[in-house]
Amino acid sequence: MSRQTLREHTRAVVTRRRDDVIALSHSLHSEPELAYEEHKSARKIADLVEASGFEVRRGAHGLETAFEATAGTGDLVVALTAEYDALPGIGHACGHNVNGAAAVTAALALAPVADALGLTVKLLGTPAEEYGGGKVDLLKAGAFDDVAAAMMVHAAPADAVGMTSLAIGSWKVSYTGRAAHAAAMPHRGVNAADAMLVAQVAISAYRQQMIPDGVVHGVVTHAGDAPNVIPAHVTADYDCRAATAEDLAELQARIRACFEAGAHATGAELALEAVGNDYADLRQDLALSAAYRAAAAGLGRVIDDTPSSLRAGSTDMGNVSHVVPTIHPSIGYDCGDTIMHNPEFTRYGTSAGADRAVLDGGLAMAWTALTLATDEEQRTSLLTRLAQRRRASHPGSLLTP
Repeated sequence: MSRQTLREHTRAVVTRRRDDVIALSHSLHSEPELAYEEHKSARKIADLVEASGFEVRRGAHGLETAFEATAGTGDLVVALTAEYDALPGIGHACGHNVNGAAAVTAALALAPVADALGLTVKLLGTPAEEYGGGKVDLLKAGAFDDVAAAMMVHAAPADAVGMTSLAIGSWKVSYTGRAAHAAAMPHRGVNAADAMLVAQVAISAYRQQMIPDGVVHGVVTHAGDAPNVIPAHVTADYDCRAATAEDLAELQARIRACFEAGAHATGAELALEAVGNDYADLRQDLALSAAYRAAAAGLGRVIDDTPSSLRAGSTDMGNVSHVVPTIHPSIGYDCGDTIMHNPEFTRYGTSAGADRAVLDGGLAMAWTALTLATDEEQRTSLLTRLAQRRRASHPGSLLTP
């Protein structure tokens, strides 16, 4: 079949499964679940694709709320990553119901032609993008070891291709001091709140010399119980972001020193606990991005190339992109004057525009995979890079894709 015939075939599948994938998106939206607790969401998707003929492994790669569903047995393995976790208090304010349903749409569209194209379609259920980094867990566990290309789309106010993101690391910070009466015997106390104050002043002073694109932000979550008692225990949550994973490591070293200064100045004891996985910066593959751009344009999508559209927040897909050729375009729909991670964005997650994003995002990814499978130059390049990656991870091996 010609590529155009294949496109029409996959479009017909999406048209036929339209109600199923939109119902899935709405169902995910109506029952938001937090990181590593997405039992219902993972089951909804796994049930749908299993009933559609996919071979499904639930609780895959050691994660209870992950799954792996495959169709086809070709040597070119394309991973579609389905996100479905939500945000505390504001539900799917990042549109992960759209993201997940679009990945399912692409998988369903590709499954009937997978063997004819020499494809293995791998739908990965990836929990905990908002907090913890499920894709990093899956990457470490080997879920992407055989993957030649990885794809997802992300809900947004506008379509964009090729954007990047900041690397991020999160900490839980705590200072432990010694309580004392704040008036009668303050000299007997060790003020944990003062330790936090010193650290915050040090961080503020450091901002002038902070590396370009470095960002530090946090919130104090507990700072004492009564004004007449020297606080013995103070806690905070802090994030560090930087343009690259390498810059992040440098920034974290400096910010750690700021927190240590608080401990040294007051005598309080500092504890820094990493929260989940650090996220690397997103590095999108140029050839895959070009294929997706052409596919999206073929569906009438208008790509926003303004600089503001090309910088996202942070995503665990960044870690995948350092290992596997990856795309993470945004799929846009009208959401008024709001953006992701705002409560108002949640309201638009089941709108007609969001439903179209599910269908168009899924079909654009399916058409991108068709290009990868039928363009001999791109196919050969991807398989060669996969073979090189395997040899690098198994020195002396004769592994081939």
